[in-house]
Amino acid sequence: MLRTTDRGLYCEAGDFFIDPWSPVPRAVVTHAHGDHLTWGCDAYLVSDHSAAVSRERLGTWARGVESLPYGETRSINGVTVSLHPAGHILGSAQIRLEYRGEVWVVSGDYKTDPDPTCTPWEPVRCHTFITESTFGLPIYRWPSPQLVYEEINRWWAANAAAGEVSLLCAYALGKAQRLMAGLDASIGPILTHGAVERMTALYRTGGIQLPATQHAGEALRSKRIDGAMVIAPPSVLGSSWLRRFGNVRSAFASGWMRVRGARRRRGVDAGFTLSDHVDWPQLLGAIEATGAESVWVTHGFTGPVVRWLTERGIDARPLATRWEGERDDTAVDSAESDSTEGPATASGLPSVEAPQP
Repeated sequence: MLRTTDRGLYCEAGDFFIDPWSPVPRAVVTHAHGDHLTWGCDAYLVSDHSAAVSRERLGTWARGVESLPYGETRSINGVTVSLHPAGHILGSAQIRLEYRGEVWVVSGDYKTDPDPTCTPWEPVRCHTFITESTFGLPIYRWPSPQLVYEEINRWWAANAAAGEVSLLCAYALGKAQRLMAGLDASIGPILTHGAVERMTALYRTGGIQLPATQHAGEALRSKRIDGAMVIAPPSVLGSSWLRRFGNVRSAFASGWMRVRGARRRRGVDAGFTLSDHVDWPQLLGAIEATGAESVWVTHGFTGPVVRWLTERGIDARPLATRWEGERDDTAVDSAESDSTEGPATASGLPSVEAPQP
């Protein structure tokens, strides 16, 4: 059904690519993060909920975007294609392919934890499942999201009481909005970097309920930043943009905060373990729920996951990729949302070394 090429996963029967790494004539895309949505394709198929953010990120190439409701089928050269909720970010989808009685599912990035800002993940039965493994090691086990939100709000309240501004670093698309949904707005104003505000506006248009926010630049001009929570991409750390806020306490929200030393390497005061990917037990549970006889493992710690599955009699193999999940979302955000809040660019992504377990 699918094979790897120098441009990514290719469905020869349907003549399309899934999350291609470089421009192709037709792309079926799981979600709008930059390591899955590439610029320059002639045509894109995304979920209905992903259409607005995909068009925003594609800019000039937005005219090629078509969308499909979750669960609805589309025949592409005889291959039946449908999109199903992945629970990763707004509009994220698993891609189901059916051809001559064989069913394959490409997970994209996904999580099974509850999240009010996107449609929950659903298991899709298949013969072959292609799964991400961003956090595919037994050490990665997530705390309850509600407990993490409570921890963040206590940290914010303490900073506000001390007269300090709080900075919470998070990816502009997905993680930032998920964090907003868990903030206690009674503590103080919630301010956003321009890249975060652009994505947040699209979430609101898509019907996602979020607390009131204000563009950080406007708040600075009006000098209304006392006790504020600022949500911005990680690229602002150490920037002149951040220095305008004066005394700031910084934090980073990511699954990598589960690893000892990650907070120190990020150079922040606090770290909160909140990921938009499955942890180890959730990953294994999701694979089992598909009933797949064959599993391809990509985007992360492929080796440990393949070994675990193989030892239990499952036909598993690694699938090479140019990207490593959440590690590269950092690089994408750095390029798309720099400290001057300039326009997105499709090139010049800086390399980012991920924390190692």
